[in-house]
Amino acid sequence: MLLHLLLLLCLSSSLKVQASVHEYRSERFVSKGNAFVFHGGSEGIYSSSPSDNFTSDSDSVSFIRFEKIKFQRPEEVSNRSSLSIHAVVFEVEDRENIGGSAYGGQRAVCCTSDLAKLGVCSHGDVIYRPSAKDSGWPQVFGVSLAENEFSVILPTRSIQVTRTGMYNLYFIHCDSDLKDLVVEGKTIWKNPTGYLPGRMAPLMYFYGFMSLAFVLLGIFWFSQCARFWREVLPLQNCLTLVITLGMCEMALWYFDYAEFNETGIRPTVITIWAVTFGSIKRTSARIIILMVSMGYGVVRPTLGGFTSKVIMLGVTFFIASEILELMENVGAVSDLSGKARLFFVLPVAILDAFFIIWIFKSLSATFKKLQTRRLLVKLDIYRKFTNALAVDILVSLGWICYELYFKSKDVYNEHWQNAWIIPAFWQLLSFSLLIVICSLWAPSQNSTRYAFSGSSGDTSAEFEKDDYTLTLIKPSPIPSHEVKNLSETRLLPADEGEPEKDLEEDKRE
Repeated sequence: MLLHLLLLLCLSSSLKVQASVHEYRSERFVSKGNAFVFHGGSEGIYSSSPSDNFTSDSDSVSFIRFEKIKFQRPEEVSNRSSLSIHAVVFEVEDRENIGGSAYGGQRAVCCTSDLAKLGVCSHGDVIYRPSAKDSGWPQVFGVSLAENEFSVILPTRSIQVTRTGMYNLYFIHCDSDLKDLVVEGKTIWKNPTGYLPGRMAPLMYFYGFMSLAFVLLGIFWFSQCARFWREVLPLQNCLTLVITLGMCEMALWYFDYAEFNETGIRPTVITIWAVTFGSIKRTSARIIILMVSMGYGVVRPTLGGFTSKVIMLGVTFFIASEILELMENVGAVSDLSGKARLFFVLPVAILDAFFIIWIFKSLSATFKKLQTRRLLVKLDIYRKFTNALAVDILVSLGWICYELYFKSKDVYNEHWQNAWIIPAFWQLLSFSLLIVICSLWAPSQNSTRYAFSGSSGDTSAEFEKDDYTLTLIKPSPIPSHEVKNLSETRLLPADEGEPEKDLEEDKRE
């Protein structure tokens, strides 16, 4: 019930904007210096070839279109005409061309009386200088309210984008009497290949590739499960669940981006399903790794008293991950990330760290059990598993450092064309670890030799106790009739290739 309430809260907060169709619903201006500003959106846009017969209906043309933009002021201040209300569109490299100062004083966006005396601008207008790369930019245009006029509509206009860059739109006015002005309407931003923001465009092809990769992994895994269905262990069924969730997640993300690119409106339902499948997959993967590290199904039959703790940690991680992904994806419109995201990242990072600590602590205990009982085959599997986890964590830490460096150096999103690599890398890293785990625990005719066997008289309570006090257990003497059976087993032709230690290990189990 709590999760559904959180979903509704996230959806209600995101209805103001949808995808590349930036909608404004009675949005208010904010005072910034001597100007009143409203941020209309920011997106990376790839250039299209200049066209003398430019129309926004062309499929391969990049543009920003203004539709039904209406400015409305309170009735009590409508008894006089207003200063102009401007729409300012500029590429991020030209940000210093917006605003100015007189005699080296404080920088201002609106033309002051001192600047007006210098003849640089007209009092009350937005200050800007032409771009060094294109004299037609920044694009500045606007409307004003006449006396006794409550609202005014900005004429429909399309701006063709012929230079690749991160574009910003601001609505600005310099009239203090319009401090309660609101804006309604929408702007439409389009790239040559569709309506996906430039930062997201490569991700559509990436998720298509990942969908194919999961299908290939699924074909291998499901065929192995069907071939050795009598030998399939509960742990392998858990891996089947993770692979299935991964296939669904990648397919949903691809369809989400494809629909987004086609219509310019992000399909909210598909996005929520993609986010939910992804959160379930990440949670399941972490729980499975923790269970394997604790020796579940290998050196212990159950998790015992740890079951409730593992479930509680998993549920907490799922909720934190779901909220983070919903805030980041549902209703996302601009290529600029909000600072509020950091607030939702912190709980996920803390829970991830808790998972890692618990996993390696459990692995240490499991290693001691395997060494004590001389289960050499299982010990070798766990050694490879631990090495894979260690490499994964080291690579993750290195990538986190790079990500922090990348974002600290890219304050204005000037490197937006490479930003898609960051989420793509995390998907590739988790997929690589899944492949390693699947290769170690793939179903085979020898699967049962990796499973827990209670023939030695071990109980759940004993395994639980071993987590805290790991003492050397002296193996009980093997009865004479079992020694005889063991000797006869070694002489069987089918077992000639098995190492002696492995046979002894299987017998102990």
